[in-house]
Order: sequence, then structure tokens, then C-alpha cells
Amino acid sequence: MIAIRTQEEIEKLRASNELVAKTLGELAKYIKAGVSTNYLDKIAEEYIRDHGGIPAFLGYGGFPKTLCTSLNSAVVHGIPDDKTILNEGDIISVDCGVVLNEYYGDSAYTFAVGEITERVKHLLKVTKNSLFEGISEAREGKRIGDIGFKVQTYCENAGFSVVREMVGHGIGRKLHEAPEVPNYGKKGTGPMMKTGMVICIEPMINMGTRKIHQERDGWTIRTWDNLPSAHFELAVAIEKEKGDILGTFKYIEEVLGDKEF
Repeated sequence: MIAIRTQEEIEKLRASNELVAKTLGELAKYIKAGVSTNYLDKIAEEYIRDHGGIPAFLGYGGFPKTLCTSLNSAVVHGIPDDKTILNEGDIISVDCGVVLNEYYGDSAYTFAVGEITERVKHLLKVTKNSLFEGISEAREGKRIGDIGFKVQTYCENAGFSVVREMVGHGIGRKLHEAPEVPNYGKKGTGPMMKTGMVICIEPMINMGTRKIHQERDGWTIRTWDNLPSAHFELAVAIEKEKGDILGTFKYIEEVLGDKEF
């Protein structure tokens, strides 16, 4: 069953996603060479709790941390630790979730650590743009496949590949709800979108092959060819004319300014 949310529920989801957005904005101040992923995790947990939220990922399915921190060729679900130190030229996907007033927020952003190569910069720009290309299809009367088709076409035309096994999802009183929202697909296929549905769209785009594998830690997903991967995510409420974006990257962009990537 795909939940249809009331306006009151959507406002609660907006508040949850606002807290995630502000947490990522806070983290943007600390992402630089020499910082450990565990340091970022501690900042995030403290910030979320100080603002009345609960870290959604901590303990979820046994996941041990507040953030997923995925460096370079790690696609998603990287586990923060003290040994993983950011280096100049890295990229890091930071995926964060919260529970606030019993509703979930979820967002991800891929940061550049200092100066990165032009090719990697292009990967980040294309992946971020593809998220908004997908969001442009998120409205009543369209189908989930229309989102995937738009993301896939945009990224493949830019010379990148789309991860198939990991997908976006519905969100509400649970972190992951129906429907699944793939980043590939055919126009006019999949569930029909209706006003009140809330979904997370999250392109995971690889520089090389789309093939991935899971590491021995049971969580980290990495590209098969060890080339970089980028990941951006926002929650969107379906409406008649266009999607209502419940999250935002503005707090990140305020910190980074023109040094985004």
C-alpha cells in the first residue's frame, strides 16, 4: 500500500526534512582534509538531538552510526569510523536521516573535499542536476517510471551509469515505505503518482560501470571498478502541478557558496 498523506502529515514531514537539511548544512562547515568520518558522525548526532530529533539510521537494521559516509568509490551505506580520514581531492556522500514528531526525514549530498578533478566535478554536477530532473516528473498523473527515465536519460547522455540495485523510496512514519523509486525506467510504467504521496528521489550515479558489490562489513556498497560514485537525495510530496520539495540544500549552499564543487 502506498500511503496518501494529509496536509498535516506533510507539514510534519517537512519539519523532519528541514532538520536533516540543517544537519547537513552544519556538517558542511567541517568537511575538509584531515577530518575523520566518525567526527562528522558525532557532530550530526549531537546536532539532531539538540534540535529535538532522533537519528533515524542509528540502530536501523543494525546500522551502528548516525550517518552513512561513503567516500569516492563507495556508493552508499559507508560506516563512519576514526580510521577513515578525509583527504584533499576526495568526494564524500553524506546520507542523513532523522525522526521528528514520529515522522522521518532523509537526504543525501555529495561533498568535494578541497579541489577535485574536473571529471569528478562533472559527475557531481550531473548527479545533482539529475535529481532535479527527476523531481520535475514528480507530480500527479505521472508514473514512477517517468522519474527513473528522466534521471537515467540525463546521466547516461552525460556518459555516466546508473546504479540499478539501490533505489529511492516512499517515506513517512517509516524510513522506507512503498513505492520503490528507481533511477532508471521506462516512461508510463510503475505506480501512478497521486497528490499526498511522499517519496525520496536519490540518484546514485557512477563514473564507470553501473555494477556494484557489498563489502565484508555487510553495509558499504562500492563500485565494481573502484571509480567514483555520487549520490544526492531529497524528499518530495506529490501535488497536481509540480512536486513540493520537502528538503533543501540551501543550508549547505550557504556554507559552501561558490566553492560547492
